[in-house]
Amino acid sequence: MKCHFLSPEITRMVRFNVSVVLAIVAVASVMLEGVAGSMVTCSGIVPMRYRNDKISITDFGGVGDGRTVNTKAFREAIYRIQHLRRRGGTLLYVPPGVYLTGSFSLTSHMTLYLARGAIIKATQDTWNWPLIAPLPSYGRGRERPGRRYMSLIQGYGLRDVVITGENGTIDGQGEVWWNMWRQGTLRYTRPHLVEFMDSRSIVISNVVLKNSPFWNIHPVYCSNVVIRYVTILAPYDSPNTDGIDPDSSCNVCIEDSHISVGDDLVSVKSGWDEYGIRYGRRSSGITIRRITGSSPFAGISVGSETSGGVDNVFVENINLYDTGIGIHIKTNIGRGGFIKDITVSNVYMENVRKGIRIMGNVGDHPDDYYNPNALPYVKGIRIKDVWGVKVQEAGLIQGLKNAPFTGICLSNIYLHGVPGQRRAAWTCSDVTGAALEVSPWVCSELASTYQSGIC
Repeated sequence: MKCHFLSPEITRMVRFNVSVVLAIVAVASVMLEGVAGSMVTCSGIVPMRYRNDKISITDFGGVGDGRTVNTKAFREAIYRIQHLRRRGGTLLYVPPGVYLTGSFSLTSHMTLYLARGAIIKATQDTWNWPLIAPLPSYGRGRERPGRRYMSLIQGYGLRDVVITGENGTIDGQGEVWWNMWRQGTLRYTRPHLVEFMDSRSIVISNVVLKNSPFWNIHPVYCSNVVIRYVTILAPYDSPNTDGIDPDSSCNVCIEDSHISVGDDLVSVKSGWDEYGIRYGRRSSGITIRRITGSSPFAGISVGSETSGGVDNVFVENINLYDTGIGIHIKTNIGRGGFIKDITVSNVYMENVRKGIRIMGNVGDHPDDYYNPNALPYVKGIRIKDVWGVKVQEAGLIQGLKNAPFTGICLSNIYLHGVPGQRRAAWTCSDVTGAALEVSPWVCSELASTYQSGIC
């Protein structure tokens, strides 16, 4: 599948450090938006599709009483859409109610529409949950060797698919899966809540996703994906409940959403060690904008599974609270691949353990067959206009001795420590780049080279 990559937009906000400047910027933004007529957005890469043809889940025996299992109803309705082949596609309407169901697959040219008060709720019958093959870029299930459980809502080889509505809910009832993970009784890797594989022209908007067994939204080997106006929720201690993980995908737009989960809010990936290297599918043209949320792990992360390469990632206007790491870029020996041309700007973080972390020795391996000489290269990381309060540690940048990180550029970054505690500090090694107006003052590896024109 050929991908046409998005060009990163140039941010207009210049700094966060005084309230007067923030007010001026806010007023200017409103004026600019008034002239333009709308906020800056990348969502136009997949226009929202209106479907003239509509059917309801109740037409196929769907019952929203919270007890009846509706797996058959969903599968029959989608089978009908697939074979009707109506011009412009068909909308499947889910009215108010609680629709208990097992996993089901979508089809091309369809909209899954959840009315206000509609809840699609996963059954907790894990013993009968379908199993599917592992992803070729991972070589095995992410948690357990071999196959993996199918996602609650899945799409494979599709195009022109919309999941939307009036903020209806998709509930994975993940606690039973989390407990199996905690107790070490998982037989296979847990299911995602929503996964699209090898698909294009996908829109997910105006829905609430909660209590996913594993990652919430996982577009893998996809292109032209828009995820906007979603709310993603899971308990703070729920294991590995990442919010949105674009994986070996291109032209992905993630905007205007709130995510509060037990792992990374948004994590860009592209395959795992020798399997990802062999599959060779990068993630590129990823825009992440106007995201708020909290997590015990990272706000915005790249990696650690980056063996196919990650480039051209643009992140701006992020607000993070009660988070482990604000911005986390991570890879490992044996990953191979690359992380390059990453721009992060206009980030506010509060009550964060570590502000910025860029690491070359993070993440596990699928097996013992990875190549220890497959070193990743990391370059062209630009982080600017960051304001943090109650940040315990400002930053840690640790490259690899035989593959130093290059072109790491930091500017206009103010990370204030926790009152009454020692001032937050930076630690760096095996890295070159530049820094300007960074407080607390950054490590010497970056501070001494700003005039060299690296940035």
